[in-house]
Amino acid sequence: MTADRALEVLATGPRTLVQDLGRTGFAAIGVGRSGAADRGAFQLGARLLAQPYTAAALEVTFGGLSVRAHGDLQLALTGAPAPAAVDGRGAGYCGPFALGDGETLTLDAPQVGLRTYLSVRGGLDVPPILGSRSTDTLSGLGPPPVEVGDILPVGPAPATLPNVDLAPTPASSGEPLILSALRGPRDDWFADIGALGARTWTVSSNSDRVGIRLTGEPLQRHESRTEQELPSEGVVRGSIQVPASGEPVVFLADHPVTGGYPVAAVLLDHDVDRIAQAVPGQQVRIVLI
Repeated sequence: MTADRALEVLATGPRTLVQDLGRTGFAAIGVGRSGAADRGAFQLGARLLAQPYTAAALEVTFGGLSVRAHGDLQLALTGAPAPAAVDGRGAGYCGPFALGDGETLTLDAPQVGLRTYLSVRGGLDVPPILGSRSTDTLSGLGPPPVEVGDILPVGPAPATLPNVDLAPTPASSGEPLILSALRGPRDDWFADIGALGARTWTVSSNSDRVGIRLTGEPLQRHESRTEQELPSEGVVRGSIQVPASGEPVVFLADHPVTGGYPVAAVLLDHDVDRIAQAVPGQQVRIVLI
């Protein structure tokens, strides 16, 4: 740990968490993976700074973050494009930039998207738990949510050097999301599984890192399943579980390791990243493939 290099937190916005790619291999003892909600954005930040995916970053929900550098640091911003500034000067996205000793980076709320990732070369050197520095909001494992006044130490920079000035990425959009999903494993529990793809759903404000709740015309159980219950079984990130209300829930990074409601379909991995950036009120269409 290098105490001379750190980020001092001046403001956190609605919620800021430390995240990496999560803790794997512990589902059998009831510990979920957690990790970055938008894995692709997190991984891009690591690649821009020429460091491994084990380097922890900040996941900033809906902007509002302000941090001051202790020592000279190199940063990268990915994910939701929240307007950024270093001591009042504009800072770009998807490319490395410097934050000199004593300088302050601020993020406003993004106009499109939800989660912004602030990666720092060397990674945030907070204590790992079960091999990961990720905050799991469901179980409480990992570092606590970032608070004003925290001093987040930065680890030593890797030997490799960044060699990309700017990474082209698709433009963010607030238009309806078109997502692809594989049917099953419990699609036979519904009277018409095709209705999942035929209807337009709306992202509920009652959503978080555990799951995205979708509102719309409820799905109906198949008549042969109306009085049945499903034992708890393993579920994965991107599972579209349908509780008794008939309105789907898409599991995100902090989902439980088992579930008792039928899983109608599972989103393709890169589309889980996309719905992790969806804001309340945004519309969603699911294409069953």
